[in-house]
Amino acid sequence: MSVRVVAIDGAAGSGKSTLARSLARALGLPYINTGLMYRALAAAARRVGVGPDEAERLIALTREMRFTLQGTDPPELVIEGYATSDLTSPEVESTVSAVSRHPDVRAWMRERQRELGRDGAVMEGRDIASVVFPDAPVKLFLRASEQARTARRADERAATDPARIADELRARDERDAATTALEAAMGAIVIDTDQLDVAGTLDAALDAVRRVWPESDA
Repeated sequence: MSVRVVAIDGAAGSGKSTLARSLARALGLPYINTGLMYRALAAAARRVGVGPDEAERLIALTREMRFTLQGTDPPELVIEGYATSDLTSPEVESTVSAVSRHPDVRAWMRERQRELGRDGAVMEGRDIASVVFPDAPVKLFLRASEQARTARRADERAATDPARIADELRARDERDAATTALEAAMGAIVIDTDQLDVAGTLDAALDAVRRVWPESDA
């Protein structure tokens, strides 16, 4: 029997986090935002003065990190020593792609992600369906225009300068593309979120889940 994993990929601002948390709650599964793992590494590197090009020191920091699932409705990823609010600063945003590009860092993180999801999870990121859980029974890829992504990210961060947010997203896309191509994995169901609100996106995802798990009562 395959692991009960829903793998959600997509660009920053496409609606992954909102969908993944709601879907995890609906399915009674843990919610795992893998991007927070790389953000925590970026924050840790800044704390101790490790540069984004210092691969060996970054790998050492990575191996010191501790990840657990805590809470209910749904259980979520918790990174020892960091609150989610610590991981959304402009400084972290500007370096997360650089620190996460190193192959050994990504390999270690992916093993931890597989461990976290081994009993089932809704997991989001950029390479979950293609690399971390390529055999996930449900694969979703969220697509959104730059305008929609900018609006979502500005709302998330309570930002008042959409032009700056748009520039940051473009720069982030360029940095991320050097490490992980942003494309739907084989077998993934693509959901365009431009014309969907939160409820509509969740409905589309639940339809995809029910095709694989007809017994789901979500």
